[in-house]
Amino acid sequence: MNLNVVLLLVVTLVWGTTFPLLKSAAATLSGVEISALRFLVAGAVMLPFAFKASRAAWRDGALLGVVALVSYVTQAFGLEYISSNRSAFITSLNVLMVPFLGLALGGRLNLQVLLAGALACFGIGLLSWEGGGNWVGDAATLVCALAYAIYVILLSRCAAAHNPRTLAATQIVLMAAFAVVWMLGSGLGGERLATLPARLQPVWVSVLYLGLVASAGMLFLQAVAQRHVAAEKAAVIYAMEPVFASIFAWLWLSESLGARGMVGGALVVGAVVLSEWRFSQAADARAG
Repeated sequence: MNLNVVLLLVVTLVWGTTFPLLKSAAATLSGVEISALRFLVAGAVMLPFAFKASRAAWRDGALLGVVALVSYVTQAFGLEYISSNRSAFITSLNVLMVPFLGLALGGRLNLQVLLAGALACFGIGLLSWEGGGNWVGDAATLVCALAYAIYVILLSRCAAAHNPRTLAATQIVLMAAFAVVWMLGSGLGGERLATLPARLQPVWVSVLYLGLVASAGMLFLQAVAQRHVAAEKAAVIYAMEPVFASIFAWLWLSESLGARGMVGGALVVGAVVLSEWRFSQAADARAG
């Protein structure tokens, strides 16, 4: 397993820690408020690197930032209505969306990665399909999955042309600006803005973690690794997110994981291994 795949697994592990944090923050903050605050924190850290960015980096950062922000906001909004497990399952549908969107954009359909994606989705279904549905929450999270699938494809195409730190910085700074405009323009000003400090108080540590680690740190690592990892393969690796989320829920919240969940987690791990397996090399080894 190469270093870039390991970096993406680290990114996915950290993302797995964010589901319970987002769920708790959604009790007092709206989806767009959570996104605006976390990216203001991340943007303040990355701003010095953004000053060195070229016009092309700002252009690509704006495109990536808009698409990623839609994904983050709709996910946080959906978590106001559905469980984190259900959110993880629906979000993971981007694993299958990525190869088909890539095909529509002129790419090729890799059968091995497609099979790995299908296996990952089945495993996540066993692992995460809990709780009742809500059409608002489900629809918002489905938009999240679609936006993230588009983001993964765009990032794989843009990352090679820029310094990863610069691309991450422009993206994060613009996401902060877009999120604040979205928050102020969506009727969340006035009274909600006045009560924001009080509503932020019980979750400010979570917001700092989401901004510094899960946003600034992981978007940078993602930009580094996806310079060398195809979008379809990256999407399968990201399918590990609900597996890590379940592990952290067990460790932090003492949530139990039954036999069905364990089988589902094993299938997702198997899907990641399948996406990395080089069948030609395996055949050569057997022939030797």
